[in-house]
Amino acid sequence: MPVPMPARRALRPSDAPRPSAAVLAVLLLALGACSTPPLRDGPPQRIPVDPEQVPDAVPRVETLRAGGPNKPYEALGRRYVPATDDIPWQERGLASWYGRKYHGRATASGEPYDMFAMTAAHPTLPIPSYVRVRNPANAREVIVRINDRGPFVDGRVIDLSYVAAYRLGVLAGVAPVELVRLTNEMIARGAAKPPPTPPPSSSPTSPPSELDPLGSMLVERGLAPAAQPRRAP
Repeated sequence: MPVPMPARRALRPSDAPRPSAAVLAVLLLALGACSTPPLRDGPPQRIPVDPEQVPDAVPRVETLRAGGPNKPYEALGRRYVPATDDIPWQERGLASWYGRKYHGRATASGEPYDMFAMTAAHPTLPIPSYVRVRNPANAREVIVRINDRGPFVDGRVIDLSYVAAYRLGVLAGVAPVELVRLTNEMIARGAAKPPPTPPPSSSPTSPPSELDPLGSMLVERGLAPAAQPRRAP
């Protein structure tokens, strides 16, 4: 005859297995991460300087090289070939700007991005370059130093720092501008003399030649895949 099985006792709440403290900590971290919105670009929460008093970039003759930030690169599936010579350049198009999301991050030149400095990004002008940017809507002009790459959107010709966009009056969004690159000859004959500024502090040691600031910048911004480590032969 079959042997009767003992009746199962219903589990009480106190009998149910409890998650460990480590599991609870992981769950809390995951919930916190899901509730934290991604950092969006925009103006600074606090402006430590008077943007109207920030002087233009001071044009000076700087060495251009074919490698580093001036080598061909790809972004968003498009190939760009930067100029490596001291070329004259005039251009019209839309200007955009970038702010706190990239503040302190490395630019294509390897320099940290300073949203309160008179700098800008251009897809193909040689780095470094000095450019006079004019807003035809209000006749405002600034001189910026090109030390980064971008923007990578059709119709846009320059990505301004926050303070440069403030000075030009284009913080509300993209706006038409006119660009003129200052060649070494123009700089030498004083074609553009911005207001005098205090002497700069000692510049940091240049990074080793094997570093690739442009590639690192594109990877960090999700515009290019990360390089795969090389296997030993």
